[in-house]
Formats: sequence, structure tokens, C-alpha cells
Amino acid sequence: MKTKELTIGAVLTALSIMIPIAFGGVLGVVIPPFSATLTAHVPEMLAMLVSPTAAVMVGLGSALGFLLKLGPIVAARALTHAAWGAMGAMLIRRGMSFNKILFIVLPVHAILEGLIVMPFGVGTYMAGVVAIGTVAHHTVDALISMALVYAIMPAIKKTA
Repeated sequence: MKTKELTIGAVLTALSIMIPIAFGGVLGVVIPPFSATLTAHVPEMLAMLVSPTAAVMVGLGSALGFLLKLGPIVAARALTHAAWGAMGAMLIRRGMSFNKILFIVLPVHAILEGLIVMPFGVGTYMAGVVAIGTVAHHTVDALISMALVYAIMPAIKKTA
């Protein structure tokens, strides 16, 4: 991993830890068993632009942040971010567009989060609620991520 990738990955990891801790109550939406903290996926989505390793790092940081704020079940759901983030980063390396990838990884994200809660006794119906909630949450955070990338890309191109 290059120094630049590590540095950007570390900043995004710090954000992924801080977002649930600082904004879990303010930007949080809870419809049991589903919970969402708006913007929580943004660091992961941005990390896909850096590298697969950075995406995994940010996913692990997100799991830590949610473990500290909301406990092991939500942390287990957040841990799935490492998987779909790495997948998205690999697709970016193959030349696919960021916006397209955000929606390609959406079903993977939703299915993983739905499956991850099943061993905790929530049942198939409630796992479906988690998956559907994840679709909505991912979509909102994808739109935020696209807006951020669109806003900062001119500045990045000037410094590159």
C-alpha cells in the first residue's frame, strides 16, 4: 500500500469510526431490528476510489465504531462493508464508473446485512426488513458520495 493510499485510508477509517459515535443519535434512524446512521457508508464508498485495502480498512473501522456505539449485531452488519467495499474497489480498478459501482454493490450490501442478522434470531421476515432498510440507506449515502466526488474532483485533478 502506498503512503498516499494509507493516509487517505486512515482518514476515512477515522471518519468511519467517528460517524456512528458522534452522529448515531443525531443522524440515526431505528426501525427494529433495522438501524441506520445516515452518512455511515460514505467513508466506505469513498475508500473504494482509493484501493481494495483502504476499503477493507474502512470497513473494519466502521465495525469498530458501531461496536462501541450500538453493540455486536450492528457491528457485525458494519463488518460486511469491508466485503462490498473491496468488491467495489476491485471493479473501479477494472475501469468501471464510481456511480455504476455504487449501485452494483447495493444488492450485495443489502443481502449480506440481511443474512448477518439471521443467526441472532430475528427470523426471515425481519432479515428482509434489514435488507430493505439497507437498500434505502445505501441509496441515500450513495447520492451523498456521488455529490462529494463531483464537488471535489476538480480540486483533485488540479493537484494530481
